[in-house]
Amino acid sequence: MNELLNSVDILLVEDDPGDVLMTREALEHHKVHNTLHVVSDGVEAMQFVRKQAPYEDVPRPGLILLDLNLPRKNGQEVLAELKGDPELRAIPVVILTTSEAEEDILRSYNLHANAYITKPVDFDRFVQVVRQIDDFFLTVVKLPR
Repeated sequence: MNELLNSVDILLVEDDPGDVLMTREALEHHKVHNTLHVVSDGVEAMQFVRKQAPYEDVPRPGLILLDLNLPRKNGQEVLAELKGDPELRAIPVVILTTSEAEEDILRSYNLHANAYITKPVDFDRFVQVVRQIDDFFLTVVKLPR
């Protein structure tokens, strides 16, 4: 019962259907009671968080899982927009990407990402990483409402 009271809407910004599926399965595998919303590019991500058409009735996400390699507007641009907007900057953003490039890591933290995680390719390891994100950001850390 307590878990449901603390459920969080998670926005996954990911264009790879396989990674979306693995994230969904990892959250279900972990019996996470949070709602996962998915958009496939950076433009949709900003429409979602700003509740612009077609996302007028969506809840505000309590956590954003953001890929860097996105069509139309990349993850770095989305992160800069989110953290530059006083209405949105308090939403924690976890970069979840395949890039291990030092410049991507540094730039993400300079743009105030809350964490930078390289996606494991192995499903079991991916599940473990999603579980750790869940444990930390949705159980341990106190998030703004």
